[in-house]
Amino acid sequence: MKNEKQSLMEELKEKVKSNPKKIVFPEGEDEKILKTTELIVKEKIGYPVVLGNEERIKKKASELNVSLEGVKIVEPASSSQLDRYVNIYKKSSSISEGAAIRLLKRPIYYGAMMVKSGDVDGMVAGRVYETSTVIMASELVIGMQEGITTPSSFFVMNIPDFEGGESGMLIFADCAVNADPNAEQLADIAIASANSAKVLLGWEPRVAMLSFSTKGSSIEPPVEKVIKATEIVKKKRPDILVDGELQVDAAIIPEIAKRKIKGESPVAGKANILIFPDLNSGNIGYKLTQRLAKADAYGPLLQGFAKPVSDLSRGATINDILGAFIMTSAQVKGRER
Repeated sequence: MKNEKQSLMEELKEKVKSNPKKIVFPEGEDEKILKTTELIVKEKIGYPVVLGNEERIKKKASELNVSLEGVKIVEPASSSQLDRYVNIYKKSSSISEGAAIRLLKRPIYYGAMMVKSGDVDGMVAGRVYETSTVIMASELVIGMQEGITTPSSFFVMNIPDFEGGESGMLIFADCAVNADPNAEQLADIAIASANSAKVLLGWEPRVAMLSFSTKGSSIEPPVEKVIKATEIVKKKRPDILVDGELQVDAAIIPEIAKRKIKGESPVAGKANILIFPDLNSGNIGYKLTQRLAKADAYGPLLQGFAKPVSDLSRGATINDILGAFIMTSAQVKGRER
């Protein structure tokens, strides 16, 4: 399992190393963030920018014996770019100038504006800020991808001895953000996940809209939601291979798909993206797969925003933060293709 995990991250690391990206960390005074930025510079995989009080950051780095060479420090409240960012933000908001200044002095919003303005390529946050705050700042400042109004998240699951999906890997969504999405939101999650699969991993998306029913084996309100969401995806994005409603075995096992489904399906038995109908099933599904199948779970990664943003858990380790940096950078590279 260890080698499989390394192979995925090493592959992504090599991709970003060939053209390193500039990623902002709004929580620049955090110990593990600082230690990670030293690794990023040492391994020559990117250009980290940290936000916070410069004096405190330098003091903490000194106490930790962490080198800040190659790390850019920006103090939002005294930044020479603050006025420019306020003017950019006011163009897309009815907020007053004073309120905009107060907002953008906050590192998470300043970091989001760095991404929006193109001064950095992406943002990694969440060691200090709650997920809801990271999402709010990203939605308000960076904005959403065209045609998507619902922020969501996904995991890349690397499953030992699983021959389906994409070389044993699947994308699970949404497992961390939307508790009970309606049909329109579920469709957004499916579209964003297809975009993520293409951009991050270079996959041709095959999206299964999951349910406890397969093609009308049960008609209940939760099933109807999945059917409607599938129809919305087909209408909004006819280029995406999608099918539903499907039970998970019919989605990923060819023999079961043949037994349960009449006619042809572009997805059944060979899905590489699984869209769960709600957060209960998504969260349970990824944790069961992680623990029982000993799968590596990469994420949760945020999706749906106009530019790459990654959310960390507040217990994130240095390896977690480094992984988020690599995957955020890889999404930048994917969008440039």
